Amino acid sequence: MDAITMIKERRSVRKFKNEKVDRETMKEIISISRWAPSWKNLQVARYTLVDDEAIIKQLASEGVNGFVYNINTLKNAKGVLVLSFVKGKSGKIDKDNYATSKANSWEVFDAGIACQTFCLAAHAKGVGTCIMGIIDEDSIAKIIGLPDEETVAALIVYGYEDEHPNATARKDVDDIIRFIG
Repeated sequence: MDAITMIKERRSVRKFKNEKVDRETMKEIISISRWAPSWKNLQVARYTLVDDEAIIKQLASEGVNGFVYNINTLKNAKGVLVLSFVKGKSGKIDKDNYATSKANSWEVFDAGIACQTFCLAAHAKGVGTCIMGIIDEDSIAKIIGLPDEETVAALIVYGYEDEHPNATARKDVDDIIRFIG
């Protein structure tokens, strides 16, 4: 699958088959994901894969702020990625100083690149994903025993698609582009 097709066809999937993605496939997806660019190539993204049903249920009950849509998606999930990043590295020009007024926001930027790379790599391997935006980072970190030097960036459900959602409308390119000069 070429990159343009992959970008256009990848969807947020919320309905999965009742089948776990094997760990070897997930290791391949993470192996691809680690090529995501990052600030100074620090590679701060970390990938915690959860395929234990009891822990996934705990994430559903304690990790999504009671958001029913996410709870229902997690109830049928066979796999969840907790994407985290190592704090205090991205965006710095040296040990103590940030390069821009964005300060540590670069950590989230790097995590976002890693997140999209993971979702595209999963799609290329036939695995659907859905990034959950309404989450309780502290509860998730506690549930999975996240190291103190990391923080949760995203909760991503993954699995084999039960259905492939249709594409939603996109803004016209003329509505989102500007040229200067």
